[in-house]
Amino acid sequence: MTISSSSEDMRGLLLRAFGFASFRANQEAVCRAAIDGRDALLVMPTGAGKSLCYQLPAIAREGTTLVISPLIALMEDQASKLEALGFAVARIHSGMDRAASREACVAYLNGSLQFLFIAPERFRVPGFAEMLAKRKPSLVAIDEAHCISQWGHDFRPDYRTLGQHLPALRPAPVIALTATATPIVQDDIVKQLALRDAERFIHGFRRENLAVEVVEVAKSRRARFAGEVLGDPERRPAIVYAPTRRDAESLAAELSAVFPAAAYHAGLEPAVRERVQRAFLEGRLDAVVATIAFGMGIDKADVRTVIHTALPSSLEAYYQEIGRAGRDGKQSRTVLMYSYADKRTHEFFLERDYPPAPELDRLCRKLQGGPQHVEDLRQSLCTGKSAMDADTFAKALEKLLIHGGASMDYTEEVTLGHKQWRDAYAAQTVRRRAQIDMVVRFAESKQCRMGALVRHFGDVEEARTPCGHCDVCAPEACVAQRFREPSAQEREALQDVVKALRGGGAKSTGKLHKELFPRDEMARTEFEELLAGAAMAGIVELEEAGFEKDGRSIAYRKVSLTGEGEVFDVRTMRGMQLKDMSESVTQSARKDKRKRSSGGERSSQAARMSSSPKPSVAKAAAAPGPEAAALEEKLRVWRLAEAKEYGVPAFCIMGNSTMRELAMERPRTMDELIAVKGIGQAKAEKFGAAICRICAE
Repeated sequence: MTISSSSEDMRGLLLRAFGFASFRANQEAVCRAAIDGRDALLVMPTGAGKSLCYQLPAIAREGTTLVISPLIALMEDQASKLEALGFAVARIHSGMDRAASREACVAYLNGSLQFLFIAPERFRVPGFAEMLAKRKPSLVAIDEAHCISQWGHDFRPDYRTLGQHLPALRPAPVIALTATATPIVQDDIVKQLALRDAERFIHGFRRENLAVEVVEVAKSRRARFAGEVLGDPERRPAIVYAPTRRDAESLAAELSAVFPAAAYHAGLEPAVRERVQRAFLEGRLDAVVATIAFGMGIDKADVRTVIHTALPSSLEAYYQEIGRAGRDGKQSRTVLMYSYADKRTHEFFLERDYPPAPELDRLCRKLQGGPQHVEDLRQSLCTGKSAMDADTFAKALEKLLIHGGASMDYTEEVTLGHKQWRDAYAAQTVRRRAQIDMVVRFAESKQCRMGALVRHFGDVEEARTPCGHCDVCAPEACVAQRFREPSAQEREALQDVVKALRGGGAKSTGKLHKELFPRDEMARTEFEELLAGAAMAGIVELEEAGFEKDGRSIAYRKVSLTGEGEVFDVRTMRGMQLKDMSESVTQSARKDKRKRSSGGERSSQAARMSSSPKPSVAKAAAAPGPEAAALEEKLRVWRLAEAKEYGVPAFCIMGNSTMRELAMERPRTMDELIAVKGIGQAKAEKFGAAICRICAE
């Protein structure tokens, strides 16, 4: 007999089935809607108890609940917990053999299952959707539902097709669950799944126990920085997110020399990933260094620290990942390391993952003659004089399939689709670029970190209250950076800033710097930090702005006085804090070491120079080998093309000695590039992405 949605019945079932005496905040209303057979969209932070919101209705409604889940690790974690509670559970995914999958299908058709977990890719298997429709489920739960939206941070093409299969599974109600969905993604989920008069439950984005800290760190220093932060046992267990598999493995090796740590990424064998995950959950590892493949559905309550060693791809992804800290409600900390080079890296991958529309048009033209097998299509486009790069082909085909410009059946026969794909593709590319810009603005913002995240997800009311824990609200509590009182020179400079802005509206920070320090008496980076400190103190307001020039978007920052700034007097200034760029966790350790080795303290200028190593004279003067000579020639060809475009002599783009340095050093990242003699910030910003691409070939 099914259980009613009365509070008494639901709480009785909650205790009998799951052992909980009461619901967490916001769970009961969601369960009631699902039990009553209404479609629902639930957006609730990681660790807030989303899973129970479909699991309890599943038991109450009896029959079999179909759970569609995107990751095997997530699926296995949830299924194992349900099995431990005594429920009849099966799963079907690519990690299982055919016999086990067939057995799960038979159990489903026999009605002997309470839960069947499946991966969305299974709907591509001929006859699978029809098999499910033979015996209607009592409830359909779509976990990580943001994957269905092209506006989301983790879009999966197979999720996009789910909506077309749901009518055959009706009248079962559908509940879509996710921890990260902005208002535009919420609307897209409802539309793509065709949810019927869906109730929306958007709850609890503010995490009161998380202290969010953002610190600018060069890539070359981040591994050591992470080790210093986690050196205190009170900051472990920890999850450290690395941008690549290689980064994850190298950092895990460094950390494991100090405390138990291991790498986790999709390139490892499934058995290895399972061992690492289990060891972390059981407390035998203090830290996991992982790519984004780790964490979805991992329920470890006592994670004290989450560290990002690079700028994440979106605020949605970042919020989901930091949400894995402090699920037990105790105070926890998250540290995000970033630098200007991170944005360039994301832009490089954006260009790789979103080929120009003419490349997609080439595929469409090939398909106009009729369907082709994907291998024949690849051969025809990736060979010959105007051959398309194999990676470009793969990405172009992927995007055409996503946006309906082409379709592919289970035999991998590709057929031409509709012509409306261009608008959707252009919109998604723009949205992806905007996501990168939003992450950068968040990192450089001087507003309450938690408030900015809550506002991003549409909760404007909650965003108005400062969290009291982050690096903006409580700089004195930071663990990855230090703050200090401004010097006399900085106080004087701040007074000049106020005078220049008083009564004059907003100004570009770059122009203001040139106006006040025409001979660079205060370095631009120091000036920006001064403005950041003034913004934290409420004296000025910083705002991101931009304009179009020659078809490109030029971003800049504006500064203006607040009401408090209009009456500001440096003589009565109290409590203003500036980031101490020489006193971060790892920089402090390095400075102490320099003191011991040199027998004295160097000037701050010398310290800054020593922290940005340049190639040695001997190395610079060495004759280039064959590889360096070949690279130098490639760079010269590139330089000539740039010179023609700008209408200037080649040496105005870059001098010969700098070209030689680039060929010798072969920089692949912005941090490595800036360390090359002759490359400054301006050249790096203008030409860095192109140079790094050439050097990486």
